[in-house]
Amino acid sequence: MKEFLNKVIDIGSSYGGKIVLAIVVTVVGLLLIKTIGKAVNRALEKTNFDKLVKIVLGKIAKFLLYVFLLIGIIEIIGVPMTSVVALLASAGLAVGLAFQGALSNLAGGFMILIFRPFKIGDYIESTGAEGFVNDISIFYTKIMTLDNKLILVPNGDLMSSNVTNFTANEKRRIDQDFKITNDIDQNFVKEVLMHAATNTAGVCDDPAPFARLSAVDDDTYIFTVRVWCQTEKYWDVYFDLIENCAGELRDHGIDDPEERIAVRLVSEDKDGAESNT
Repeated sequence: MKEFLNKVIDIGSSYGGKIVLAIVVTVVGLLLIKTIGKAVNRALEKTNFDKLVKIVLGKIAKFLLYVFLLIGIIEIIGVPMTSVVALLASAGLAVGLAFQGALSNLAGGFMILIFRPFKIGDYIESTGAEGFVNDISIFYTKIMTLDNKLILVPNGDLMSSNVTNFTANEKRRIDQDFKITNDIDQNFVKEVLMHAATNTAGVCDDPAPFARLSAVDDDTYIFTVRVWCQTEKYWDVYFDLIENCAGELRDHGIDDPEERIAVRLVSEDKDGAESNT
């Protein structure tokens, strides 16, 4: 018993001061972390970052402060830092390999929330998914398709692939091709199509509508009509343009060559032989 007490006294005399200092550093460090954390949160509130980004950045800052405090306490106690660093490196590597996909999505989520290549409500297409952005989280982006299907796209895939944002700009262009038989005056067809385009509701005056002969295929002329409209009116103008142009062409007797039907009349002569007309 006496020998045990002597060992306790020796340990206390050797490490007592370090333990007390470690306790003091811990208390002071926790108070500092709390104060610094509040200051970081106030600074983040003044930025234009997304609310979710602000929350995550605040938590990361606190986590790093706790790590520094822990390292300081370990050094005060006297544990060799080489062993601590080796242990942390091994743990970091194991965690990184285990959560490789999740970390990729996490990084992608931060990139999306910070750089904003698209926002909630935008219509995008990427990685085989197309629709309106319904929600952006740290790991996934939710896309709602036109037929009301919900697609969860990993943020890592979005940041490593091409993303087409159809609603990024205020205006969009609509292109439509119309096949016309080549026995009709080109200028007349252009006038008809231009009249239909300019009288379509929602079509912008600047840039002005466009209607020109764009290709010739055997006995067919192909006319291209291009108009601009406000992005939010795209689909209404898209379908109205088709209907108006088709209606104007029909009203002016301008045929689509695919709608023509070849009629073959067969008659018999007096000798019973057939003749074609």
